[in-house]
Amino acid sequence: MMQYFHAPDGTRLAYTDEGEGLPVLCLSGLTRNGTDFDYVAPHLGDVRMIRLDYRGRGGSDWADPATYTIQVEGGDALALLDHLGIGRAAILGTSRGGLIAMLLAYVAKDRLIGACLNDIGPVVDPKGLDVIQGYVGKQPSAKTYEEAAKTRARLMVGFENVPEDRWMEEVQRHYLQADAGLRINYDPDLARIFDAADPDANPAPADFWPVFDAFEGLPIAAIRGANSDLLSRETFAEMQRRRPDMIAAEVPGRAHVPFLDEPEAVAAIRKWIDLCQTR
Repeated sequence: MMQYFHAPDGTRLAYTDEGEGLPVLCLSGLTRNGTDFDYVAPHLGDVRMIRLDYRGRGGSDWADPATYTIQVEGGDALALLDHLGIGRAAILGTSRGGLIAMLLAYVAKDRLIGACLNDIGPVVDPKGLDVIQGYVGKQPSAKTYEEAAKTRARLMVGFENVPEDRWMEEVQRHYLQADAGLRINYDPDLARIFDAADPDANPAPADFWPVFDAFEGLPIAAIRGANSDLLSRETFAEMQRRRPDMIAAEVPGRAHVPFLDEPEAVAAIRKWIDLCQTR
């Protein structure tokens, strides 16, 4: 059930809080929301799964576009933990959510138990970022979910052997049906982060290695889509070199981002959770 709280600046944010056990804060991709983790949820029945909809996305209120930054969104994540009375949590972060996890390790390490990064690293490949910039804030041309699902299946290069019903699930989670057709489920002004002159608004900092290194001493895992255009093989290899103890998994037939219910992803997440539970 969706619940709400207020961020430090008063913005009303939506979240869900289900289960018991290790608190796992699930942080989604740039334009997405807590439903990103629906596919992995059946594999996480022994944890307390907390999903935040960032400001301007999903069930949360739209806000000043100048606040759509990983710094503010990281603060919102900590505010949610405070609201729930949780001192420390493990973070499962997809794409932007992983960047926020890295930032929190750097500025508030005492609040983290560990982190699992889904197809994101300290260096974001410009090719993938260009793809994201090309669609952020744009309304879909499709008028129906059926049309949108077919379009997505055709355009999602690098995804192999994905059932048709999965694409239907995707568009139903991330588009809203309106009289004039489908609409994105987030503030279109999110696209302004790519035009901002303020470097703090940069959606993907050029060098996050010092921030990644702040994970030292925490259990971490990283999952990469084998066909990812955002997390390069070179960056993934350097992450493993810096953290030889990092749980690393590559998911075949997936680009940016794996759905997280693939066997390779589930195995990595479960191993990571086992480590976090001993902390």
